[in-house]
Amino acid sequence: MPDAHVIAGDCTTTYDGDRAFEKRGRVVCVRKPDDTVLVHDASGYRPVAWLTRPDAAVVAGDPPTLEARDGDARLRVLFHAVSVDARVPVSAAGEPVGLCPDCDGALVQRSGTLACTDCEREHGLPSGATVLDETCDCGLPRIAVTRGERFEVCADRGCDPLDPKIDRVFDRVFDCPDCGDDLRLVRAGGLFLGCDSYPDCEVAFSLPEREHVGHCDCGLPTFAASDGPRCLDADCSSP
Repeated sequence: MPDAHVIAGDCTTTYDGDRAFEKRGRVVCVRKPDDTVLVHDASGYRPVAWLTRPDAAVVAGDPPTLEARDGDARLRVLFHAVSVDARVPVSAAGEPVGLCPDCDGALVQRSGTLACTDCEREHGLPSGATVLDETCDCGLPRIAVTRGERFEVCADRGCDPLDPKIDRVFDRVFDCPDCGDDLRLVRAGGLFLGCDSYPDCEVAFSLPEREHVGHCDCGLPTFAASDGPRCLDADCSSP
């Protein structure tokens, strides 16, 4: 698990950049695992100085000096006296959704991932996924994902893969509107229905995160939308 470096004490903080300044006081300085640096004093929630994900950050000396650089910006925290100098384990924070099957730590959902607060277990979630109250046999939560139909799978893609389920519903079911060949389910940074004759035919459509509700006059599937069914082809002119 990654550590945050916490240093507290009397220091001089200097910032050179678009808003150059120098401040002195007893503060708490936090260097996060991604090298983000925050300097907090006694008041309010806003840091008196910060640098987010800088190009480089280093702590050296006794008493220590922290220096961080990001392009032309430079943050320097020179400690004159130190009351706390510690490394503490930190994790992602998010909505609790259950217990980790590996260590009984809390599983949380945050920024498209499912992660444990106590160990390295982490799973990326498909876009638009909903974490269910149900638990898979492996101990992870099950999730619901809409890709033409509503599918319920394990949060671990290796345990209960989503793509084969979508395959059974959409792969080779529809014909290419340009050449008549099969439309295949393709994953290339997202899910697409693409012509099986590629590269001779480059027709491809992104598979919406909505329910399949019927067929367009052009032969392609239609999907639910707030203003009524929409063709898979956003440029379709069929009624």
